[in-house]
Amino acid sequence: MFRLNSHLLRVFNGDLAQRLIGERPHRWALIPCCCRLLSTSPSSFAVMEGSTRVPANCQVVICGGGIIGSSVAYHLAERGWTDVVILEQGSLTCGTTWHSVGLVGRLRYSRTELKIVDYSRQLYERLEKEGHGLGWKQCGSLNVARTKDRLIDFKRKHAVAKTVGIEMHIVSPSEAKKLCPLMYTDDLEGAIWIPHDGVVTAPDVSLTLAKLAKEKGVKICEGVAVQKVVTDQGRVTVVETSHGKIKCEYFVNCAGQWARSVGKKTVPKAVKAPLHSCEHYYLITKPQEGVDPMMPVVRDYDGHVYFREWSGGILAGGFEPNPKACFHKGIPDKFEFQLLPSDWDHFQVLLDGIVHRIPLLSSAEVRQLINGPESFTPDSQWLLGKSPKVENYFIAAGMNSAGIVGAGGVGKYLAEWIVEGDTSLNLWAYDVRRFVRLHNNKKFLRDRMTEAFANHYLLKYPREEYKTGRKLRCSPLHTRLEVAGAVFGETMAYERAMYFQIEETSFGKETGAMWSWSKPCWFEAVQEEYWACKERVCLMDMSSFSKIEVRSRGDEATAYLQYLCSNNIDHEIGTIVHTGMQNRHGGFENDCTVARLDTNHYYIICPATQQTRAIAWMNKHLPADGSVQVTDVTSMFSGINLIGPHAQQLLADVSDFPTNKSAFRPMTVHIIDVGHASSIRAMRLTHTGEDGFILYIPSEYALHVYDTLMTAGKDYGIRNAGYYALRHLRIENFFAFWGLDLDDKTTPLECGRGFRTKLDENDNFIGKAALLEQRRVGVKRRFTQFLLDNYDVHKDLWPWGGEPIYRDGQFAGLTTTCGYGFTMDKMVCLGFVSQIDENGEMLTQTSINEWVMNKNAKYEIDIAGVRYPAKPGIFTQKMSFQVVEPLFVPAPNVSPTK
Repeated sequence: MFRLNSHLLRVFNGDLAQRLIGERPHRWALIPCCCRLLSTSPSSFAVMEGSTRVPANCQVVICGGGIIGSSVAYHLAERGWTDVVILEQGSLTCGTTWHSVGLVGRLRYSRTELKIVDYSRQLYERLEKEGHGLGWKQCGSLNVARTKDRLIDFKRKHAVAKTVGIEMHIVSPSEAKKLCPLMYTDDLEGAIWIPHDGVVTAPDVSLTLAKLAKEKGVKICEGVAVQKVVTDQGRVTVVETSHGKIKCEYFVNCAGQWARSVGKKTVPKAVKAPLHSCEHYYLITKPQEGVDPMMPVVRDYDGHVYFREWSGGILAGGFEPNPKACFHKGIPDKFEFQLLPSDWDHFQVLLDGIVHRIPLLSSAEVRQLINGPESFTPDSQWLLGKSPKVENYFIAAGMNSAGIVGAGGVGKYLAEWIVEGDTSLNLWAYDVRRFVRLHNNKKFLRDRMTEAFANHYLLKYPREEYKTGRKLRCSPLHTRLEVAGAVFGETMAYERAMYFQIEETSFGKETGAMWSWSKPCWFEAVQEEYWACKERVCLMDMSSFSKIEVRSRGDEATAYLQYLCSNNIDHEIGTIVHTGMQNRHGGFENDCTVARLDTNHYYIICPATQQTRAIAWMNKHLPADGSVQVTDVTSMFSGINLIGPHAQQLLADVSDFPTNKSAFRPMTVHIIDVGHASSIRAMRLTHTGEDGFILYIPSEYALHVYDTLMTAGKDYGIRNAGYYALRHLRIENFFAFWGLDLDDKTTPLECGRGFRTKLDENDNFIGKAALLEQRRVGVKRRFTQFLLDNYDVHKDLWPWGGEPIYRDGQFAGLTTTCGYGFTMDKMVCLGFVSQIDENGEMLTQTSINEWVMNKNAKYEIDIAGVRYPAKPGIFTQKMSFQVVEPLFVPAPNVSPTK
């Protein structure tokens, strides 16, 4: 014990060592673990001479001195923002960073996430070469597959990784054995080898970044707790700490598993940071003969375990399928450099996987079983970005046990977000605005952790849904749809009927499982719903769509929306306009339908995923005088989509309002009665390209209206339809959806919606200058529809979105959404294509349509390593292809062709 204690005193800065050992002698039992997890490089710890004096003013306050807080501070300093203070309630790295295993692996689905983690790896390697002693070791990583489906998962990720320039190789079991001779491989289907992956010593990375930030002027205050974050008019103004108040311009919550409780300290209204702690186990063995210091990191996802070399022995841990949430009643005070009690019985499922994959470990002597808490989010994605309620409050937390590999890139792009006001990458998948209030409910979070934690290694198939935290938001029609055989998914916690089961189907027969990478189990059911929408009439519950009302006493509401919307909404009462709300770069902050109900009363519909984001954007731009009121009325109205050629006559049968197209024109809204119900907002549109109506019904009338339509529709062959049918219809008809196809980096000129902008009108709107400039110089990418050739929908792997698109053998973009076109009998893929130079930069083109549609161009779409020929164009109702809408005209003062 004495030897270990002396070692600790040499490793730590003296001040920290006295605090850790002298003041808290009861923690001696944890010191051996701490020693093994930290490097012996004293230079890494020089930063620990933190000050407890807090400045009265600064530009940025960062709460949290772990790897994320240090990275954000470092990258802010690199950008010249050095008036920054890190507040750490204990000592740097004392939270979850100190017990991190330090894996730097880059096997990811998303091209965006690949760029983030690849930047982290490059940063760590560079700092190591500069002599900072991060413990960086490029040992590579070997991810093994026990099943064919897992190997398909690897091949899909491999296809995307190639587009970023990350070297990966699919290898056979025998090749995997050569790369890691200790590994049992007889039960493997294959593996993926990533030679430039590696490992680091996590605390050294964090402390190095903090030290470099400090050298540039960043202040580090240890032993300083945030007690209150005070806001005024939607902005942080003062941070009250245990050592005084700090006035600041920005606040960044990097508090890790404490982030949720720090968010609650915001006054007068708390900031939501939905995450919850879980126990995370790994063990460390004593040195073993035959363990190569350069042994690759091994991940056996199907066995729930991972391995790395550690000081001549093996560190092995995992993500068990039956995790244990912890700290549900709060994290104990002074929880610094501490672990949780070990539970060997709970660890058994991981131990079985460990000794199965590396049999040598069955006789290894274990130094310690470590149980350290990690925080996870409800969807297992990071929690990044700006609070929807507080303009200058940023969050970087909920790293889902990927804090080390994500920290470098997260710090870079969050610093970019703070300094520039936005990011160069589309970070919507990680944006805090993807949640609603209920996601921060503590009991919901605890229950969801049983899946969110396990999903780190479980194989997740496309469209597979969470099972916990369900039936939170249900439309009044939910029970009716359940009885009718609905299979529900959830979006923003709202239950949505995805499809309706049919009898005597082949569900699961071809694949042997409910979920698959190939033709899904719901194919036949959606096919029936699709044709009912095309040939008869269907009802679709659209209640989950976000609904917003805008009102004013005078013409302020119109002026307000004219400034927010890129299309002209100032039309006669009863008119519906489809419009974007653009940001200053011209990208879509919102894609919505605006119905004018009265002179100064508007009803706005947008996708369910935009509920938090849309309200935040609209509130941000409200007139300061309070003349305009914006209200979220999502729960007040249910929505029924009435689709198909018989929809017009059916609605006429149950209403006293004429439904012919001369009386009820497309893209108009009327207040009508249906059956005995009144005050129904009926709109002639369907979001699918088919004729029909959407009825927005006061929720108390929803069941009556549904029953009335179903009864009256029997003679028309009415049936229920789900969101999958809507998706296939809209993809076939080339309708883009925000969050799936469009994002805040997409402009109307890039997706064929230039005709929906008022660029040549006198009205000013957010993003107009950027769009005018883009129209003048050209665009870098084009939203395009593709049909796959030489493709068998029943046998081949399906595209699910995110597949690389190649033009003449060169990477040109990614698919966004894909679906089977039943009318065309072809697989249809939507996606953006662009000309990309050797540095990976998209080139601006003034004639991109001609480039996309060049008859000599050869397109292919890569599905798990197999490239299928693809034909670009727009499918029309006449089943023919046509050149997409022209974007550019000879003179900039002439509007695009409508």
